[in-house]
Amino acid sequence: MTLILGIESSCDDTGAAVLRDREILSNVVIGQDALHAAYGGVVPEIAARAHAEKVDIAVEAALAEAGVDLDALDAIAVTAGPGLIGGVLSGVMCAKGLAAATGKPLIGVNHLAGHALTPRLTDDARFPYLMLLVSGGHCQFLRVDGPTEFRRLGGTIDDAPGEAFDKVARLLGLPQPGGPAVEAEAKTGDQAAIPLPRPLLDRPGCDMSFSGLKTAVLRARDTAVAEHGGLPKQTRADICAAFQAAVVDILTEKARRALAEAGDVTAFAVAGGVAANQAIRAGLHAVTDLPVLAPPLALCTDNGAMIAWAGLERLRLGMTDDMTLAARPRWPLDDTAPALLGGGKKGAKA
Repeated sequence: MTLILGIESSCDDTGAAVLRDREILSNVVIGQDALHAAYGGVVPEIAARAHAEKVDIAVEAALAEAGVDLDALDAIAVTAGPGLIGGVLSGVMCAKGLAAATGKPLIGVNHLAGHALTPRLTDDARFPYLMLLVSGGHCQFLRVDGPTEFRRLGGTIDDAPGEAFDKVARLLGLPQPGGPAVEAEAKTGDQAAIPLPRPLLDRPGCDMSFSGLKTAVLRARDTAVAEHGGLPKQTRADICAAFQAAVVDILTEKARRALAEAGDVTAFAVAGGVAANQAIRAGLHAVTDLPVLAPPLALCTDNGAMIAWAGLERLRLGMTDDMTLAARPRWPLDDTAPALLGGGKKGAKA
């Protein structure tokens, strides 16, 4: 039995969790939505300061909830990238301090690997499987052949879906985070009322684009405002429904192509914050006869449990780090794949 602490601080959730093998003993997440609400999105400096203030509190709470102390741990895992560098650095420095104080092994984890390996934690997925990692900062199809073996089949060349959801919410005056707000609004909308494009569906391959879709939403909003002197509530709902339907169509068609390219796999898995969207989940279930593995909603968004599990997988392979472990803003899972072009304001996607 292996006890491992996982620490996550790559964006705007401070997470800490304790696992005993596959059993989640605690999973504490301290969110920052209230801190960023006035700005319409995550402000890196505010996020970094909040992580620095809360990471030790999250760790203490996770240990208390699990009923263990530091000396009982077998290892300490931490997100070492990719992510907002201030937040990543806060987590890494906390983990280094704990490892130095206790003499426990330190394990740096790729945040994306945490998401990609979550089906192993929740569903005991067998290698190889196809993973759609879909979140606020990333969107890519990966064939997962082992705890450290990932082959990227395609990804977004600009905005990630979660980023697009957030921007659309801001355009329409909806609260942040944008994903849940747009999804809730879409429930009362008519997805056929507003024609929106499906970028890159006319081109081969598994790469995706969401920036043009976001721009089309802006034009639809401006047209409605010009016609009505404002944005009617029903029109806003229709735009949300049409936008969500377009994202579902893009992801499902690209998923079909990725499944064909992936070859013989045991399952199709989806993880990341956007995987919590029920319309997207339903669409992905329809594209294959393979088992479709989607973690519980609490494990779709950023959390310490996925980092602890990815750390445990690395520990079993004898892969640990020392005090030279560095925080990394960029860290691709498949370092043999060419960088995706057109990374938008946040740069090329990892």
